Amino acid sequence: MHAVRQTLLEKQAEAAGLPLHIMPLPWPCPNGAYEAAAADIIAMAEAAGVTHMAFGDLFLEDIRAYRENLLKDSTIEPLFPLWRQPTEQLAHDMIASGQEAYLTCVDPNVLPAEFAGRRFDQQLLDDLPFGVDLCGENGEFHSFVCAAPVFDHPILVAVGERVTRDGFVFADVMPVD
Repeated sequence: MHAVRQTLLEKQAEAAGLPLHIMPLPWPCPNGAYEAAAADIIAMAEAAGVTHMAFGDLFLEDIRAYRENLLKDSTIEPLFPLWRQPTEQLAHDMIASGQEAYLTCVDPNVLPAEFAGRRFDQQLLDDLPFGVDLCGENGEFHSFVCAAPVFDHPILVAVGERVTRDGFVFADVMPVD
């Protein structure tokens, strides 16, 4: 749903000093195919000695239960460090911390298409329609983080073409070298 180029994911992992393991998925991706790919990644992580996996979920109980279920037969413990943090405060705290992100996908049923490609900043928060979660937790939008306190350097990006497909509006965020 984030529709982020793999090169940007690689740059994100490098900036955070973390290893990256890509989980290839077919398109379209039926749930069974996703769960089989997830099982392979979980098995690989277990074999490598991984003991915990962290998820950025905020308050959707069904998503948390799904992730916990994926890990239930493994030795890996799921962590939810942001769980139940008030999203309005979290959104403001992320901006204040120096985090920089761009919206890569929006649901046009709740946000105008023009929001795709916008920077996640105070102006964006001010412009969000009433009822839209400031962190997009209900699927209103998805984003790409290009600068954060945990990165040792920012990732330079440019926003390119905006396209509509499969009922969503996507903005092409591209690396700038």
